[in-house]
Formats: sequence, C-alpha cells, structure tokens
Amino acid sequence: MKKTVLLVLVLRMSAEIAHADFTFGQPTNLGATVNSLTDDYFPNISVDGLTLYFQSRRSGSYGPYDLWVTTRRTTDDQWGEPVNLGPVVNSSAQDGGPSISADGLSLYFHSVRSGVADVWVTTRATTSGAWLEPVNLGPTVNSSASDVCPRISSDGLSLFFESARDGGYGGRDLWVTTRATLADAWGPAVNLGPNVNTSDGEVGLDVSADGLALIFSSNRPEGSGDYDLWVTTRSTVSDPWGPAANLGQGINTIYGESGPNISADGLSLYFCDYNLAKPGGSGGIDLWQTPIIPIVDLNADGIVDAADVSILVDHWGTDNSLCDISPMPWGDGTVDVEDLKVLAEYLFGDMQCVAHFRLDEAKGSIANDSARNRDGTVHGYPAWQLTGGVDGGALQLDGVDDYVSTAFVLNPAEGDFSVLAWVKGGADGQAIVSQEGGVNWLMVDGAGGALRTDLKVPAKEGRGATPAGPPLISSAVVIDGDWHRVGFVRNGDDRILYVDGKEVVRDAAVDLEPATGGLYLGAASSLEPGTFFSGLIDDVRIYNRAVKP
Repeated sequence: MKKTVLLVLVLRMSAEIAHADFTFGQPTNLGATVNSLTDDYFPNISVDGLTLYFQSRRSGSYGPYDLWVTTRRTTDDQWGEPVNLGPVVNSSAQDGGPSISADGLSLYFHSVRSGVADVWVTTRATTSGAWLEPVNLGPTVNSSASDVCPRISSDGLSLFFESARDGGYGGRDLWVTTRATLADAWGPAVNLGPNVNTSDGEVGLDVSADGLALIFSSNRPEGSGDYDLWVTTRSTVSDPWGPAANLGQGINTIYGESGPNISADGLSLYFCDYNLAKPGGSGGIDLWQTPIIPIVDLNADGIVDAADVSILVDHWGTDNSLCDISPMPWGDGTVDVEDLKVLAEYLFGDMQCVAHFRLDEAKGSIANDSARNRDGTVHGYPAWQLTGGVDGGALQLDGVDDYVSTAFVLNPAEGDFSVLAWVKGGADGQAIVSQEGGVNWLMVDGAGGALRTDLKVPAKEGRGATPAGPPLISSAVVIDGDWHRVGFVRNGDDRILYVDGKEVVRDAAVDLEPATGGLYLGAASSLEPGTFFSGLIDDVRIYNRAVKP
C-alpha cells in the first residue's frame, strides 16, 4: 500500500517507534520585512520565540552570504528589521546555517573562511553581550569535505550537521557528534544511518527540543520535486531513528524546501522555500512558517468532545500513541495530564478541517474559508440565502454558470482525506465538488440521480499497463428535493461514499489519481455546460484524514 502522507503524519514505523498523529497548517511567508529580494534561508528561532537568526545574501553583507538576526517584542508582534551580526562573526567568505543554543550564549554556523566549509561557534557572556571571535570546531568534527548547517540539541550535548565526507551512503549525508557534558570536547561524528540517509542527498536538518523528531531535506526520488522536507522520529534519544515520512504537498512543492527549524514548543515549523514563483513570496529564496497541530479528534468523527476525553481516560498511564498528544504534538510516550490539557484546549470544536466553506455570506463574490483562510471566489451570479440552509444560510446555484473556485486544498493521491457537503436539488450529471486539473470528487450520476465519485485508480503505463479504474457509483438518490449530507472518504485502501451519515457504497482503491489544482464547488473539473449544479449547497468541509460523517 502506498501511503505518501499529506499534512497528517501517521508515524507508525514499528511497535517500538510510534508517535501521535499531527498535521500542518497553511504555510505563511514571513513577509517583506524579513525576506529580501535575494536569498534568505536556514532560519533558526530562539527558545523564547523572540529572536530569529538566518542566512542572507542581501545588501549590507560582508561576504556572499552573511548571518542576520531579526527580533520581536512578543510572539504576537511582527518581526523587526533584520540586523547583520557584524564583522566579528561574518567574514568576507560565505557564512550561514546558524543554530542558537537553548541558553542563547552559543551560536553555531558554517563558514568557508578557512578555504573549506567547516562548522564554527561563536559565544557571548550574556544574551545582550557582544559575540566573540568564532572558533573552528576542529578536525574531530570537521573533515576535509564540506561540513555545513549545524543544529545544536536543546541540551547542548548533540550537534547534528550535513556533510559530504567519505563513509556516508552517497551524496551528502546527515551526521551527529556528541559530548558527555558541556565542558567536554566533541567526539567523532557518526552517520545517522540508512533510515535517514540514502544514496541521494540529505541536507538542512533540525531536531526537536525533546530530541524525538528530526526534520530534514532530501532529493530522494520518492519526493514531489527537487528537495522535499521529511520527518523521522524515535521513542527515546538513545533509540535509532525510524523510517522517514514525507511532509506532503501542503508543505512541499515541485521546486524545493530546506532549512527546517522546529520551535522549542514543537508548535511551529520554519523553513525556506526555493520556489521563486510561489504566491506570497518576496523574491529569491524566502523564509516561511507553518503551525504544527496535534490530532486531538481521537475517534475521527470531526468533533472534539466528551467522547474523545473518554478515549484518553481509557488509555491513561499507557503509551498509546493515539492519545499521546503532548507535550510535543508527537507526544512523549505517556498518556497523562499533559495530554488532557491539550485536548481541553480543543474541546467541542471542529478539528483538522483543511477547508470549511460555511456559505453563510449575505452577499459578495467571496466565499469565506473558516478553517485556513483560503477564501473562494464566487463566479456567475448565485443567490446567497440568508436562511434556509442546514446551518445558517446557503448558496443557490443556477446550473448554468454559477460556481465557487478555491485555492489548492489537497492532493487526492497523498493519503486519507474526506469531503462533506449538504446539497438540495441538482440533476443528473451535475457536479458538487471537483478539482481543477483533476476529477469530480462528488457528483450526481448521469442516470438516476445517485451519488457518485470519479476519484479512481490512475492508468498504469508501460509493462503491465492497465486502464484507469472505474468511478464509484452508489444507489442512493440525492436529487429528490430534500437536503442530503453527501460525502466521500478515502480511508486506507478504501474509497467510501456516504449519504446522510450512512455508508452507501465502498470498494478498494489502493491509489487515486493525483491532482494539484484548486477546487470547484458546484461545477465539474472541466467546467463544461451541463455539469454546473442547480440547487442549494451548504457547509462544505474537507479534512486531511478519514472522518466519520
């Protein structure tokens, strides 16, 4: 079974290495104050979240790349104008890949000032003091090859970095050097092993504050493009790293992502994006941020309520990975009061929606997305209904040219997901939800008015070629003039259609056809005449995992 992960990371590597599920929110650009028109990358945020170090080639640098820093007064404030760390730290050569220690007194980075890229460290007496002359970590850590992008662990006893030295698995590999105490010297570097490194390239990494999650960049062929971000976890800091999982298309693009940095609380991921044409960018390589969100809807019914509390209590004191959602989003190995605190923050809320169009607007050409702020654009002249919907108002479509278009939400080929909507009316052959450049997710079959999905297994070319799989058609009629809640759920190997909370048809579909376009509400993916929905649509929800309608 192919299970490339989109946003939701179900890390079930083995019985020994299992962590809670978590998802990523919509990435946001750090903005023009932080990002320049040139390249800005390798972000590294301080423990208090108020200082962000990064590498940049902007004007005002002493060399081709320098270390810069931006600060903010509180975590709710905007980042201030970046400041160069100055000529004591920066040189006329390339300096980059900063990593600040937990106490803020040591800054590790790489520099080419000695003729080859080595790992260096600069220190200061206090967090308001001046940085001292950098020191090379020496031949025990550095090699005659390129050693770059260091990341210091929260306890200061492990230093991870990227190296092209001999003894790896090929290309550039990820390594770690350790020391027994802060006063001891660093030991010889050790390769992170075949679960992390491949014969391709592994670059730009970060380790979480608890030492149990490692995010890195790799150009291995299983990715979605140039370099993708991947994650691996381990049960304890003395265990080996488990198999790596791709962070999915919500984070990764066809271009390249690198330089990951996990905030100390485990709730934010900073990274740099090489997609020069990405909407919202400032030009060149930019710095981005996305929230890391624990999956707290434990029974997957779309609502966090007393039933989820009951599940957590039933597993109290165990290492059950479903309920182990704190203190980091991936848990700590024990279900206890820390997990209950996180669950309490989300009680009685609608969780893990990646898009939610309530369609309750009174007027206008915007359909608000209350989940991720990816608002849709209304086309034609549909009639907003202030009342008469299942939940508040609804949108009346004319079946001719009325529909709503949205930005990209998810790729059907990337794992489990669900789409739900309320509909009233419609006719044979009309679409409810579809994807630009893809297929119709939910529609009315061409004969008999039954619910159907065209999400199917893709055609296989070459040796063993097979045609695309068939659509999935139910016997449940949804155009009888009553309100119906319709839904499609991809759950593991199965595709399932639901009507009014009941499963109406299911079959096996190991893979689904990929697509990366935005969604259409009330029109087919082709926008052909006759496919536009004629009726009312209300409360469209899309989840990046399987839920029970």
